[in-house]
Amino acid sequence: MNKVMLIGHVGKDPEVHYYDADQCVASFPLATTERGYTLANGTKVPDHTDWHNIVLFKSLAKYAEKYIHKGDKLYVEGRVRYRSYDDKKGARRQATEIYADSLEWLAAPKKAESSNVESGETLSTMDEMENSKLPF
Repeated sequence: MNKVMLIGHVGKDPEVHYYDADQCVASFPLATTERGYTLANGTKVPDHTDWHNIVLFKSLAKYAEKYIHKGDKLYVEGRVRYRSYDDKKGARRQATEIYADSLEWLAAPKKAESSNVESGETLSTMDEMENSKLPF
């Protein structure tokens, strides 16, 4: 079984690329943080943050283009994929990506609560939007 479940914050606005007429793919980094703690002997273990490369396809990618922004808190379910490629200098590189099958929008940064500047649409209140399951 290949199943990944993450809750984290979007690191930057999604990059969306269109191909074959109306099909698209979106990608963005997602940060997940394990909170630090203090051991019984007083030693402090700091927070640890990992960055994950999230990839969305089709309707999820279109949703990301329109609604997901840097700082949004998301729940993402998907699967791990590994790929390799040659960089501009010809060196072989490895990439680990999470191909998302579904996502749940948990919260947006405070500035995004009132309006969506690009489309001019008024967003729902945070109470209405928080924990709303996407229809994909």
